This record gives sequence, C-alpha cells and structure tokens, in this order.
Amino acid sequence: NHCGSLESQKAIFSTTILTALECKLVPGFLKQLDAGNGQVFGVTSSNTVFTLYGGAWTMIRGSLKHVSVGPAGVWGVDSSNFIYRLQNGEWVVVGGLLKQVDAGGSVFAAGVNMYDDIFCGVGWKTLPGKLKYYSCGPYSCWGVNSADQIFIMKDVTSSACGGSLNWEHIPGALSMIEVSTDGKVYGVNSNGDVFTRDGVSPRAPAGTGWRHIPIGRAIKHVSYDLGHLWAIAKDDQILECTE
Repeated sequence: NHCGSLESQKAIFSTTILTALECKLVPGFLKQLDAGNGQVFGVTSSNTVFTLYGGAWTMIRGSLKHVSVGPAGVWGVDSSNFIYRLQNGEWVVVGGLLKQVDAGGSVFAAGVNMYDDIFCGVGWKTLPGKLKYYSCGPYSCWGVNSADQIFIMKDVTSSACGGSLNWEHIPGALSMIEVSTDGKVYGVNSNGDVFTRDGVSPRAPAGTGWRHIPIGRAIKHVSYDLGHLWAIAKDDQILECTE
C-alpha cells in the first residue's frame, strides 16, 4: 500500500517540523515553475513564460506549457510537445518531442514524451521503462510513473546520463518529483501534500525516508533551490517557503 506508507510518514513527522518552514504568498499565478542555478522560471495557465528578475516576474516572449532551469540551461516544451532551449534570449527549437523536460543534469537535459518514454542527453538517449515525470540532479535522477510509483536512477554522470540503467523502486506515492541543483529531492502526492527525501547524499542517493512538509495548502508542483522551496497551489497561487 504505497499511500499507507506516505500517510504513516506524515503522521510521524508532521508535528515535529511545523515551525521549521515559513511560507509567503508571491504575487501572480503560475501552473508550473522551476528553480535552479539561482534562477526561477515559470509558466501560466495560458502558457505565458515568466522569470523572476530583481524580485519581480518578468515576461519572456514565447509560449510554453512546462519550463525548466538548471546546470543544463533553460529548457521548455510547448503545447505541441516541441522542445526549446533558451539561447541568447531566444527560444531555439531542439529536435524531438517531450511533454516534460528537466535541465537539472550536470550538462544534459532529460524528459518524458506523451507515451511516457524516457530520454536524456544529446540526441535523446532512450532509457528503459515508463515515467510521466522525470527530474535529474548532480548524481541521480528521480521519476514517477502513471501509477504514482517512485523510482531512482543512480550513477548518473555528465558522460552517462542514463546512469546504471537499472531503476530502483522507492516506497511511497507521488504525482510529481523534482531534484534540486544540490541534489535535494522534493515531491507532491495526489492529495496535494509535499514531501522531501531525508538522508540523500552522493554516497546514499536513495536517502532514508520521506518527510512530510506541512504547508497548509493543497500543492500541485514544487521546486527547490538555494534554501527556497517554491510551491504552486492547486489554484495556481505561488508560495515561497524558507527554513
């Protein structure tokens, strides 16, 4: 019972960290955002693209349904699943089709297509298995499948975006998952609860267990960078949380 394991974790941890996180509403509405490498990008329900510049949302020309920023640059996909990379302030089309892209790998992007096939790196190396959401960090990538099962791919390097090519199933259930530039792992379940993975390190990339982060709102998307947890509520309101 994947849900049961998450709920039990929630019961164990929720009372111990209620004062650890301070969240504030950020003006604006977004359906998805990504934070990485000290930058924040997001998209609205009408696929308008924004970046946080000088503390304010600045619109960027283009139309994307999903955007990602990280060591691999700034990437996005549009409503037709075409892939783009931001170069010199312009969106440049990259070959292939993805419904979700992630720029968290050290030098490569990764993502999944409309059939939940998984790809990474230059030329889009095909990985085994099926995932609806995939996110990479400095030494491992995490993903969730259509049944909200969670998987990790270890031994990911700049020269081997596929890592070990062996998925390890992680107990729990999440609808989306994000790995930060420094390797921290955050996710959201179908109820809108936010979790982080404790004990994650280069020597123990799978970590030790899930810890519930009480935000007091139903959340659909999260991203973490430089001590800031960004959360998108189910009504598209934006929250910035700091410890």
